[in-house]
Amino acid sequence: MKRRYGIVAGLSAAILITGCGSSTVNEARNPTTPEEPVVAAPKNVIFFLGDGMGMTTLTAARTYAVGEDGDLTIDTLPETAFVKTYSNDAQVTDSAPSMSAYMTGVKMNNEVLSMSSDTLAIDPVADANGNKLGNNCGTKNGTPATTLLEMAKAKGLSAGVVTTTRITHATPAATYSHICHRDLENDIAAAMVPGGTGYNAALGTTGIDVVLGGGTQFFTPFAKGGKRSDNRDLIAEMKAKNYAVASNATEFNAIDGTKTDRLFGLFTSSHMSYDLDRDPSKEPSLADMTTKAMDVLAKNSKGYFLMVEGGRIDHALHETTAKKALQDTLAFDNAIKAAIAKAKVSDPTLKNTLIVVTADHDHTLVLNGYAKRTGKTTPTNPGVLGVVKNYVTGAVEKDLDGAPYSIIGFGNGENRTQSSRSVLAALDETTTAANTYHQEAVIRVAAGSETHGGTDVFLGAIGKGSETFLGTIDNTKVFTLVKNASGL
Repeated sequence: MKRRYGIVAGLSAAILITGCGSSTVNEARNPTTPEEPVVAAPKNVIFFLGDGMGMTTLTAARTYAVGEDGDLTIDTLPETAFVKTYSNDAQVTDSAPSMSAYMTGVKMNNEVLSMSSDTLAIDPVADANGNKLGNNCGTKNGTPATTLLEMAKAKGLSAGVVTTTRITHATPAATYSHICHRDLENDIAAAMVPGGTGYNAALGTTGIDVVLGGGTQFFTPFAKGGKRSDNRDLIAEMKAKNYAVASNATEFNAIDGTKTDRLFGLFTSSHMSYDLDRDPSKEPSLADMTTKAMDVLAKNSKGYFLMVEGGRIDHALHETTAKKALQDTLAFDNAIKAAIAKAKVSDPTLKNTLIVVTADHDHTLVLNGYAKRTGKTTPTNPGVLGVVKNYVTGAVEKDLDGAPYSIIGFGNGENRTQSSRSVLAALDETTTAANTYHQEAVIRVAAGSETHGGTDVFLGAIGKGSETFLGTIDNTKVFTLVKNASGL
């Protein structure tokens, strides 16, 4: 051991002497001439948010779409992390403070959108039409927290927001508005109309360049079937600001994104349809909205920030209709796949593009029993939507009441028998695999009221700066990593 140490020490000394006598080495070490050129930060950022897309939902969606041994696009992202999602005042967050944490780096209270931590969530009051849309926040209730989208606009980049929910819903709203309560959707809508009353001046003189989703009711006067009590027609106002406007898939498909500077598309009065129910002739897919948004935004040579939400995953989970949730997760994954492919056309190695994919919170969906492998779901195979079968014999497993039970269940939800489960002895896979089947829950709550879960969520990333996303991190840390990677 000593002899080896001596040899190493001698070599080290020789190298040191050689180095001291070499002007080439000195020049290489000169801080004014770094060994490697500084690589520019990514010009484009695409932030994908699967609302409510917890780990068990992701696992179930993978099995549903490609079987246990398959991979979704999200599974192939090279850099991964786990994200803590708790809010400022709750162990289990809602979408408003969680998405706001991603966008601003600030922990805030449940139901608050992109405001300081001391902001109180004060419920709306009735407006002139009796709708609870009246602002009751007060004048000294917190201060706005700057968002990544606002930072992008301040740097001269373009910005877009794409969602399958109302464009004024919590997740998209967190990118461009600041308010004490997420339900103030009339105010949130006004925040995006350049130059109008209530406009968010931090979006610059031109505003958000691409807006695609649902929610016309908050842009339309009450007298015309909407919910605005100020008689403003915000859709008309957006047209007047030179946005290309689409209200259905036909109009959307007719728009050439590469020749369009600003795009505004609202396709439904409220949320867009679940992907299982979507009529392609009326509503574009999330993948189509994403790629067209990229076409419009890519016209800016400085780059862009784009937020894409698969929002109805969350709604299906609240309903405990697992098939809808899994199909919307697949639609979300297809949008990720389409975006990566499109980005690589002009940026093959993604050296100037950062793509981040994550969720805002979990739900209470669980995978039950020691089920045998099912493979993917097909018209003739219910897959993960079926009942638990013994992995050795293939026989249907029974609970202590002698009744079958589904692979997917929920911690709480609307479907729970009030008597012995023996009354469910005839439960079969025709029932559990139906589009509208509500999986059973342990704790019974009101219809549609299944809750979020507090478990950490998955994050995947690819492209320039993606290597900084690793370990278990807080959702506020994601903001910092995106900001640093993109140079915002």
